[in-house]
Amino acid sequence: MRKEVLRVNYIKLALASLLVGLVSTLLADSLKRITGYYEDAIFKKAEHFSLLFIILPSIGITMIYFLRKYAFKNKQNKGIKEIYHTIEERRNELPAYKMPSHYINGFLTVIFGGSTGVEVSTVVATATVGAVARKRTGVAKAHKTELICAGVAAGIATLFCSPLAGLLFSVEVIARKVSKTILLSCLCSVFVSWLFMFFIENETIFKELSAAQWHIGALPMLIVVSALAGLLAVYFTKSVIFIKEKFGAINNNFLRVNIGALAVGIALLAFPQLYGDSYHAVPGLLHRIDSQTFKFTLPFALTLLCISLLKPLVASLTLGAGGDGGVFAPSIIGGAVFGMFVAIICNQYLHTQYSVLNFALIGGGAMLSAAIHAPLTSLFLTCNLVPNGFELFFPMLICCFIGKYSAKLVCSYTVYSYKGKKIKPKESPDPEMHLIG
Repeated sequence: MRKEVLRVNYIKLALASLLVGLVSTLLADSLKRITGYYEDAIFKKAEHFSLLFIILPSIGITMIYFLRKYAFKNKQNKGIKEIYHTIEERRNELPAYKMPSHYINGFLTVIFGGSTGVEVSTVVATATVGAVARKRTGVAKAHKTELICAGVAAGIATLFCSPLAGLLFSVEVIARKVSKTILLSCLCSVFVSWLFMFFIENETIFKELSAAQWHIGALPMLIVVSALAGLLAVYFTKSVIFIKEKFGAINNNFLRVNIGALAVGIALLAFPQLYGDSYHAVPGLLHRIDSQTFKFTLPFALTLLCISLLKPLVASLTLGAGGDGGVFAPSIIGGAVFGMFVAIICNQYLHTQYSVLNFALIGGGAMLSAAIHAPLTSLFLTCNLVPNGFELFFPMLICCFIGKYSAKLVCSYTVYSYKGKKIKPKESPDPEMHLIG
C-alpha cells in the first residue's frame, strides 16, 4: 500500500513538474525576448541623445515605485531571500502576485538602463510558478521545495540556453541539497525547457563570438584573474549591503528613488557600456580590441578597469534605489571586462599572446561563481555563453572553484554591517548574505 502511495505521489510530482517547466519556460523566454528588444531600442535612441542616459533610470525606477505602491499595495520585492524563507518555513508561501511583480519590475529596470539583469526577477517569478502550482495541482505539501526548484531550473535553463546550468543552479543555490524528488522535478522541468530550445530557440548570449583554443601556459595568469575576480565579487556584495542599508535609512521616497537613479544615470553618461544588463558591451569591446586598427592605449585599458569596478557599484545603486535585479549580469560583465583588462595589459607589457575572449569568459565565470557560491552552475552557464565555450571546460572548472574559494577566504576575515551591527556573513539572519561566504 505504501509503495502504491509513493508511486502515485511521484507521478503527480512528475506531471506537476512538467507543467511548471512549461509555464516557467514560456515566462522566462518572453521576459528575455521583450526585455532584449526594448533595451536595444531605447539604448540606440539614447546613443544619439546622450542626456537621455541621465533621465532614463529615473523614469524606470519611478514607474516601479508607483506600481509597487498602487498596483502591488506597497508589498516589497526582496529577491532570492523570498525563496529561502518560503522553503525554510512550512507556512510561508510565495503569493501569486510575485509573478507579475518581478516580471514587470525586472523588465522596467533593465530597459530604462538600471545596471542589472532580469535573471533574479526570473528566478523569483518562476519559483512562484512552482509554489502556486503545488497548491493548485494537489501535490503534497512536502514537495513544495521540489516544485519551486522545478520552476527555477526551467527559468535559468531558458535564459542561458543551458538545461544543465538550470538544474545545477536549483540544486546548488536554491535547494542546497540533493534528493531523488528534487532531481526528478528538476529533470522533468528542464526537459521541457530543452524541448522548447530544440524546436524554438537555441542561441547563446554571445552567439557571434568564438572562444580560442586555450594553452597551458596561460593557466597561471587565468588563476590570478580568477582569484582577483573572487575579490571583485566580495566588493560587489559589500557594495550591495552597504548601499541598501544607506538607502533604506532615507525616509523620503522621492529622494531615495531619484538620488540612486541620478547616480546611475551619471555613470551611464560616462560609460554607456553599463546600460541595462550590459551584455551588449562585451562583443563591442572585443570587436574593438580585435580590429586591425586597434592600438593599445592606457586610457582604453583604464576604461576597461573602470567598467569592471563600476558595474557592481552601479548595480548596487540600481537595487538601492528600488530597481529589481540581482547578481548574475553584473557579475558576468564585471568579471568579463576585468579579464579583458588583464589580457590586454599582459599582451602589451609582458608580450604574451593571450586570447582576450578566453580571459573574459574565465573572469566572468569566476566572479559569478564567487557571487552565487555555485561553481558548477557557473562552469556550465559560462561555457554556454558562446557557441564553442566548452573548449574552455578544464580551465573554467579550475577557475570557478578558485573564484569561489578566494571570495570565501576573504569573507572569513570580513565583517559586515547588518542593521547597525557588525557581524560575519555566517552569523547573519539574512539568507541573501549567504550567497558569498
